[in-house]
Amino acid sequence: MRGTHSRILTTIVALLALQLGSLVAPAYACGCGAMIPDKAERIGVDREESAVRWDGRTETVVMRFAVHGNARRAAWIMPVPGRADVRLGDPALFDELDRLAEPEQRDRSYFWPREGDWPFDDGYGDGAAAAPPGAGSGVGVVGRERLGPFDVARLTATDPEALGDWLRANGFELPERLTGALRPYVERKWEYVAVRLAPQEKGATLYGELTPLRIAFASSEPVYPMRLSRLARTPQTLGLYVLADHRMEPRSPIGGDRPEVTFAGRIEHPGAAVADLTGDAPVRLTVLEQRFPHPERIDDDHHLRTVADTPYREVEYTDRLLTVGGGIPVWLLTVGGGLLLAVLFAVRVTRRRSRKAAGVRSPA
Repeated sequence: MRGTHSRILTTIVALLALQLGSLVAPAYACGCGAMIPDKAERIGVDREESAVRWDGRTETVVMRFAVHGNARRAAWIMPVPGRADVRLGDPALFDELDRLAEPEQRDRSYFWPREGDWPFDDGYGDGAAAAPPGAGSGVGVVGRERLGPFDVARLTATDPEALGDWLRANGFELPERLTGALRPYVERKWEYVAVRLAPQEKGATLYGELTPLRIAFASSEPVYPMRLSRLARTPQTLGLYVLADHRMEPRSPIGGDRPEVTFAGRIEHPGAAVADLTGDAPVRLTVLEQRFPHPERIDDDHHLRTVADTPYREVEYTDRLLTVGGGIPVWLLTVGGGLLLAVLFAVRVTRRRSRKAAGVRSPA
């Protein structure tokens, strides 16, 4: 018993240490941008979810983050291939997408009793805003808006160091590794959405689910920026909802696990939140999940391509003991019926033997 208690205590301590480690480990990057806290603070992104709408000319990305840590402020930067329009997203969007893509529920029967069924039932049951830089700095401020908890600046830059200077001038520590990671975007003349995040309540920390942010820009192909995520120090997960005329999937895993399709189908009558993003016309929804156990291996952005419009929906089975009538287990009837037949057979054999024995004893 003492050994059991010792193992339980060790497990609890290990879990607490893991949780504390996640709070202090810096997460400079998330799925499609860089999350940069103040120097003495830490922020981690538990999960990033993004909805991507592409109509052949314009791409709209709606992002939702769940964060933890002790940061009262943070900066976030996302490269985009064209001039961006930024506004707050609809928090109901992801709930609606989850409902559209939820797994199909099916019952699946089994014959023999399992743990939790009589007679193996144990009685417990199942658990079920800063000033813009001056001229000649290498950074141009296209626009500056305050959107709820976000201070949004749309930027152009001629070199990565200029972006670093802009962030530092606005009071945020920029990891040196980020400067090099921005270079491919600068070379392709992309623009940037830089965001200051701060709770509206003074002195509060950034924690939990943040208000979604909606970013739209012109793009000749659907692309989801991921290259900056190579700076993350912990494994990353990405949930991507792609809304387009056809089913779309990434061209390659870009250094992560193979993207898993959890839903693909045609949405005939989108709800209000989805229709606000796609219009009232039917649209194809593809839901993707991907893990990046080693973020440093990420070597590109996600370029999405059209694939065959094969529908797919996950199926979740609920296993139920096969019963008839008022819930009588079929196995019990089968076994009981078999035993009854065996008893009847044994009685019949016994009677037959008794009759034969009686015939032998009777006089001729």
